[in-house]
Amino acid sequence: MLFLTVPYAEKDEAKALGARWNPTKRRWYVPDGVATDAFAKWAGQGADGAAPAAAAGAGKRVDSYQGKTVTGTHYVALDHDCNPFEPCAQCAAALADTEWQKARLHLAGLVAKL
Repeated sequence: MLFLTVPYAEKDEAKALGARWNPTKRRWYVPDGVATDAFAKWAGQGADGAAPAAAAGAGKRVDSYQGKTVTGTHYVALDHDCNPFEPCAQCAAALADTEWQKARLHLAGLVAKL
C-alpha cells in the first residue's frame, strides 16, 4: 500500500487511475498489487514530511506484505516475533500497563464468562 498526497482538485484523476480513499488516515492510497508508476506525481512527501517507503520502488508492484502499514488503537511494536496472546517473558514488560493489554484482559474476561 502506497499512500499518496493528492490535492483535492486532483482527487477524481487519482480515483480514475485506481487510487482508493482511506477514511481513517484521510489519505488516498494505491492498493496492494497495483502498479504505482501512474501515481508518481502524488507519491512524493507524505503528510508527515517523510518519504514513503514504497517510493523507491515507484513503477513496480507493491509487495502486499512489505507495503502494509501496521496501525491501530491498541498496536504495540514488539522487539521479536511472538504471539502476544501467549505468555512471553520478553514481551511482558513491553505490554504491561498498555491499552492493548487492558483490551486483551477485558476480552479474556468476556470470553471466560461464556
